[in-house]
Amino acid sequence: MKILVVGDYLKTSNAIRPEVMITIGLANKGHDITVFTRPNSAYTPIFENLGIKVIEQYPTKKICLNTIKMIRAELRTGDYDIVYALNSKTIPNAAFACIGFPVKMVNYRGTTGGLYRHDPSAYLTHLHPRVDGIICVSNAVTEDIQAQVWKNKDKVVTIYKGHDPAWYQSQPSDLSEFGIPEGAFVAIAVANVRPTKGLSVLLEAVNKVAHLDNFHLLLVGSGMDKEPYLSAIKNSALGNRIHVTGYRTDAPELMAACNILVQASISGEGLPRTVMEAMSYGVPSIVTVTGGSKEVVVDGVNGCIVPVKDALAIADKIEYLYNNEAIVSDMSVACKQRLAKLFTAERTVDEHIKYFESLLD
Repeated sequence: MKILVVGDYLKTSNAIRPEVMITIGLANKGHDITVFTRPNSAYTPIFENLGIKVIEQYPTKKICLNTIKMIRAELRTGDYDIVYALNSKTIPNAAFACIGFPVKMVNYRGTTGGLYRHDPSAYLTHLHPRVDGIICVSNAVTEDIQAQVWKNKDKVVTIYKGHDPAWYQSQPSDLSEFGIPEGAFVAIAVANVRPTKGLSVLLEAVNKVAHLDNFHLLLVGSGMDKEPYLSAIKNSALGNRIHVTGYRTDAPELMAACNILVQASISGEGLPRTVMEAMSYGVPSIVTVTGGSKEVVVDGVNGCIVPVKDALAIADKIEYLYNNEAIVSDMSVACKQRLAKLFTAERTVDEHIKYFESLLD
């Protein structure tokens, strides 16, 4: 197949690594790939060394006439089968560019919520009449999108983002940097804070486990040192056993050094990358039922699932795992096994190929 991918690959980062892997995987399977991305992308030399054509053009806004013109010019050069657009800026530009061409237009969707039939802006993205198919990162996202599209609900499908174990071979970080003693039982939460991330619920939960003398909480990500969270942290019964790091580039290595991950999200989660990264290092997670987390975590097997906005349930699971080292150890093994079975990079690429081919039949 001849496939044009429109994505944002400016910097190498954990966030886009699974997405880049799909593009590279398609090329390695013998497909003819062209990538539209930002100028000076860190991935351009990698793509070009693999024979992937790179066009350094990226939309400055949702309707960028220059980008639309350049995509259309590229489509005129050859018989493209698929255009695959990956975010809210690239999707509308690619969709308008595809008008009049026989190519199949495919979108990616990674979050639940925020798409509504009554919202005119939805018709620039996933409800655009030129869109032929939508790949969703989890069943939760697929169900959410299927409820909004007008037709071809069967063309909205789930393909999980795969993770390569080779990405997660770094040594765990040294938590003494934060004053955490060796042998402490450490829960970590990783997020760039928004109300949907449920940090207030988590802080309420850890208040209820302050009696666990060896328990520490590590908070990683931007925004956790601002109100209302700052006051909640200062006034917490856990006291100086809450450690705030700010934004870090070594979040996976920090997770690897901890005993458990806690993801207290209220809404909006597609398939939390932090949960997948924690699993790669054998770190079990406590997650809420929202979004795709419950598709990754099997309750009692490789982690625990709790209701949304239930601080007591989170506290109970923290205490349960704190008091059951052998169970945490078993969950750690199950994390790696589940990831290796269901969430591989190879499987993700193969499922993309199968789906693209189904659109062309």
